[in-house]
Amino acid sequence: MKRTITIIGSGFGALGAAARLLADGHHVKIYEARDKLGGRAYTYEQDGFRFDGGPTIITAPWMFDEIWEKAGRKREDYVQFVKCDPFYRIFDHEGRHFDYNDDEMFILQEIDKRNPDDKAGYLNFMKTTKKIFQKGFVELADKPFLSPMDMVKVAPDLIRMQSYKSVYSYLSQYVKDPFLRQVFSFHPLLVGGNPFDTPSIYAMIHYLEREWGVWYALGGTGALVDAFERLIRELGGEIHLDTPVDEIVVDGEGRRRRATGIRLASGDFVAADDVISNADVANTYMNLIDARHRRKYTDNKLRRMDYTMSLFVWYFGTNKQYRHDEHLKHHNIILGPRYEGLLKDIFKNDGRLADDFSLYLHMPSYTDPNMAPEGHEAFYVLSPVPNLKSGIDWRTQAEGYRDKIRDFLEANYLPGLKEHIVTEHFIDPLHFQTTLRSFQGNAFAFEPKLTQSAWFRPHNRSEEMPNLYFVGAGTHPGGGLPGVLSSSKIADDLIRESVAG
Repeated sequence: MKRTITIIGSGFGALGAAARLLADGHHVKIYEARDKLGGRAYTYEQDGFRFDGGPTIITAPWMFDEIWEKAGRKREDYVQFVKCDPFYRIFDHEGRHFDYNDDEMFILQEIDKRNPDDKAGYLNFMKTTKKIFQKGFVELADKPFLSPMDMVKVAPDLIRMQSYKSVYSYLSQYVKDPFLRQVFSFHPLLVGGNPFDTPSIYAMIHYLEREWGVWYALGGTGALVDAFERLIRELGGEIHLDTPVDEIVVDGEGRRRRATGIRLASGDFVAADDVISNADVANTYMNLIDARHRRKYTDNKLRRMDYTMSLFVWYFGTNKQYRHDEHLKHHNIILGPRYEGLLKDIFKNDGRLADDFSLYLHMPSYTDPNMAPEGHEAFYVLSPVPNLKSGIDWRTQAEGYRDKIRDFLEANYLPGLKEHIVTEHFIDPLHFQTTLRSFQGNAFAFEPKLTQSAWFRPHNRSEEMPNLYFVGAGTHPGGGLPGVLSSSKIADDLIRESVAG
């Protein structure tokens, strides 16, 4: 039975769901407020440079391949992936670096340089995370948690895997060196979590990287978005850009409530059998659905929930190439002198904007020179910062914060940076709140704590009405490309079940 399905937003959750549903034979319409597809994976092009606006790390390439295979095509005919080696170069606050990839012997050699006694502990850590990965990702990531019993069934496994411990405390049972503890526990930050609060099940991210590698899409993540657009159009999908949605229209009361379609900012009504939102979940409920149609997700409940940190991201291009000195790699993580203290400033302490920072420095032109004009280099540097609940006024703080990051990089990693910058721009929490419409300017939706995960997270099928679905970071299983692609599979599965009756 062919259904008409409207999708709000166009991040990877939406794109994955659209391709899957079109392959199933449904009529799919995507409505995106901005002038390009991609959501947080928006691409900025200026002065001959191409900057990925958001995600830059691909950790489960087979999940993309699976979507193309479902559509009877091959992903490599649309976009090419190349493996990064090392996955990351991680610097301590003194500038000493640690590289890792999927070669266990290489990792052990790197550990040996820091603390030989931690080699055995690391191997034991990997043995335990294999079990966590098997349960948390392979078995549960693409399964919806729609009833309390779904949670009860997995509770014994979660207890056995010590999910009541944080990623940092779990790792610390096996690894003792303070810097190595940071190296193998920072991964929750990639999905908006504090390693000192995020449950140990997220320790599987390091195992996932070891299992499938860290990859880069030639042309940047934007090239992957372009590949999805081509696929969706070939399958007959409709794409409407510069078309913001003002309302999800609901009919009926109580258990008979259903979404009948969407109302655009233009005032036009678009009818639909099912609606999928890839927009921020809190924004969807608070601003797109009238309060009288919401029993569980009231404004007060949503305001009480905990949201992830935000991000300050500075994109810049230089007329000097830095890749040749081999000091920096494609993905660089620069850790500051504080770890737990800095994270408390970001996630707690009323969101204080600290004087120090830890940074992710992305140099895509290291792998892909076409991201910058000939003889130039493309960069993006990301700093986790408090969300707007903190009260920080980014209208007055942003440029000064950018200058601090620039001066730090120039003094320690990119000599002569200031004189070689030829193009730049930045985004801050205000961008997440206004342009991306994220509540409190969050970057990854709800903080991935145990009490906001699985069944406790907003469900993939809305609790308010049976034909409203969510994809993206705000629903199960959570943030990161593997998470949002899993949510797209869940939405596809649920709609298929609904069609089957």
